[in-house]
Amino acid sequence: MPNTAGEELRKVQVTGGATFIISLPKPWVEQMGLQRGSVVKITQKDDMTLILTPQGADSQDSHRKVIITPAADDTPESIVRRVVSAYLMGYNILQLRSNQQRLSSGVKFQVKDFTRKKLVGTEILSDLPHDLTLQVLLSYAELSVKDALRRMSVIAAAMHRDAIVALGMDETHLAREVVAMDDEVDRFNLYIIRLLKVAVTDGHILKESRLKSPRDCLGYRLITKSVERMADHAVNIAQNRLVLTPTTVDGEVLDELTKLSEFALEIFENAMESVFDEDYSEADEVLEMELRTRELEAEVLHKILKQALPDEIPALRLIIESISRTAEYGADIAETVLNMTVKDAVIEA
Repeated sequence: MPNTAGEELRKVQVTGGATFIISLPKPWVEQMGLQRGSVVKITQKDDMTLILTPQGADSQDSHRKVIITPAADDTPESIVRRVVSAYLMGYNILQLRSNQQRLSSGVKFQVKDFTRKKLVGTEILSDLPHDLTLQVLLSYAELSVKDALRRMSVIAAAMHRDAIVALGMDETHLAREVVAMDDEVDRFNLYIIRLLKVAVTDGHILKESRLKSPRDCLGYRLITKSVERMADHAVNIAQNRLVLTPTTVDGEVLDELTKLSEFALEIFENAMESVFDEDYSEADEVLEMELRTRELEAEVLHKILKQALPDEIPALRLIIESISRTAEYGADIAETVLNMTVKDAVIEA
């Protein structure tokens, strides 16, 4: 008996003269993988509501294990890619095992280095001659999609700001730090993808991740990709600083770049706020604002071409392009929010 979205009305029935029963929604039963004889835990909350949880749902994913057996001709890079794929598919114990010979030091080094840099909540459980075991210790409830996405977006915005500041510095250490910070963004990117892949088919994980429905998983995947690409463009700005002449960027040129950068970051950060607020109108305002990007970009480019040194113009063009792409990714994020929240802006007939 359907009611509002996400709700159903069911009649309480009596069996055996004294036992009260109620049927479970079939889609929920199928999504949870329940069948005849399955056990469901019932928890009564202080407000007298009841929570139904399939028995073992809170611990079953902690035992998911995969064994990776490298072939003799596998490169370390190929093995790392296999580890990443297993991590993204939600396995919590990842074991590299060689049945014939010792795992090479090169393979072990690359896997352990990648794990430390890129896999959130993953530790090296054992390191033996013939096997290397990794375990994901962070539960989904400890770091939700929104929490991880917020951290990821804050780091990406900080990278962009630092990359612009680096253009006016004699030293290049800040630009190099921006390049190194990309590992942190990649860590959260991989973690969110992992979480979304599991949540889209597991209702318990979906709830732990604080997502409303499996449909949200696609939206957050698109948003995460845009944040990751925005961070890549911050890296591009920093790398282009490293190829400029040893002197700093001309003060007037830097002022123009900073003006464009602040505008692009405002678009990006406003878009992220619309994500966290789940607000259609905020996202719509972001798209209105982004329409001015190309006009402002053309003004900045015209001024820079008159003031910059000829040798610097190619790198400066690429920097302007990366700044503009930051605004574009903000607009992409806002468009995704519109699609996710459109029900708040229309009346279903």
